[in-house]
Amino acid sequence: MKPSSPKKIRDLVDGVLLLDKPVGFSSNDALIKAKRVLNAKKAGHTGTLDPFATGLLPLCFGEATKFSQDLLEADKTYETVVHLGQNTDTGDTEGAVIQERPVAVTREQIEAVLERYRGPILQTPPMYSALKRDGKPLYEYARAGITLEREARPVTIHKLELLAYEAPYLTLSVTCSKGTYIRVLGEDIGNALGCGAHLKALRRTQVGALTLDQVVTLDALLGHAAPLSLLAPVDALLSSFPAVSLTAELAKRFLQGQRLALGKEEAVAVPAELGRVRVYADGRLLGTGTMQEYAILAPERLIATAQQ
Repeated sequence: MKPSSPKKIRDLVDGVLLLDKPVGFSSNDALIKAKRVLNAKKAGHTGTLDPFATGLLPLCFGEATKFSQDLLEADKTYETVVHLGQNTDTGDTEGAVIQERPVAVTREQIEAVLERYRGPILQTPPMYSALKRDGKPLYEYARAGITLEREARPVTIHKLELLAYEAPYLTLSVTCSKGTYIRVLGEDIGNALGCGAHLKALRRTQVGALTLDQVVTLDALLGHAAPLSLLAPVDALLSSFPAVSLTAELAKRFLQGQRLALGKEEAVAVPAELGRVRVYADGRLLGTGTMQEYAILAPERLIATAQQ
């Protein structure tokens, strides 16, 4: 019997990789490749991109995974090309065409339809999605030719802008709340125009406060001599929160989970607004907390390595 090879020891890697996901990779495929290159012990991504889609996929490693939920909840921005006149079974370019209709719409008609999809709307999740029913993702039912009832869910389209129109292609910029399916939005717009549609291309350009400015391609990561240098620090995920800097004594108490009365501490600048903050001591991130009434700082999520 062939002896088993020893299990590879993974490193404790903390940070965020702003990956520009290429076409043809699932989000999980991209995560596995990055995790292997960085030899990281713990990793997770912050919101799935379909294989045909490209763009910003923040990958969290180590302590950064504690804050990945914030990006899952964050608003997102996309640029998409909608192919009018064709419906596919998946709602995107990877599916089979199931209906074709002529395209005879004007820019004015498009603008009128787009107005109907701005703001709070109800959206029915597609069958080709990872949402689960009885422990099985919907796409497995869809592939078996089974269509299940799905309840429409509230989402918000914060911005919906027409960038270009050259029939049959419609280029849009969309900023939306979590849980929005751009494939469904494209189909709904096409159906409202009377010609049907599917997504030809989709690119995510922003997640929360993160943008494409600092993205790294998968090829650049795989070919880099020092891939760890491509990681952004953990607090890249928290840039939208006000910062609070504590003294060494207060930092010790904060890391022990104690609530702090900052109004009595002259050495600490207290943010004017209540809510979530990122907390530092001597330039080192300790974690996040919430500023409450009477300048009380309550610990929320703490960085384990800050206690070392």
